[in-house]
Amino acid sequence: MAGASQPANFSDIRCDIPELRGDNYKVWKERILLHLGWMDIDYAIRKDEPPAITETSTPAAIALYERWERSNRLSVMFIKTKVTAGIRGSVDQHENVRDLLKAIDDQFVTSEKALASTLIMKFSSYRLTSVKGVREHIMKMRDISAQLKKLEVDMSESFLVHYILNSLPAEYGQMVNQ
Repeated sequence: MAGASQPANFSDIRCDIPELRGDNYKVWKERILLHLGWMDIDYAIRKDEPPAITETSTPAAIALYERWERSNRLSVMFIKTKVTAGIRGSVDQHENVRDLLKAIDDQFVTSEKALASTLIMKFSSYRLTSVKGVREHIMKMRDISAQLKKLEVDMSESFLVHYILNSLPAEYGQMVNQ
């Protein structure tokens, strides 16, 4: 890339990659992949591992394998530094970046389903118990709905409006019946 200025080393890089905690998986993965691509060390993510070097390997084959190996090693090390200690235990055994990302993906697909179930239960049981705080109640319900939408659990706007109105106390009956 002519004219592009890239940092000389990792210490020159300034990027806001949050540590993977569990509730920020999608943002974390998006930023990790962007960052690895920007640093031009995502080759091992994009390409299959080339054949191992042998005595009969050509210089081109050796260079290709060394490029892949460097990309893989640096990517794995970088990703592991951006994972909390509690999660790291289940992903430490991976030395191939694709396997590492798959293990993390698998772990968070399950946890996203559990989070969606928890949010659905919270949404369906949430009721306004006093006449005060109607605005806050509606905002809380919309927030839960937005979190569910991020987890690909969509509710139509019409359903959301009716459900929120029906979660209000009897004092709001006129508003609900309009």
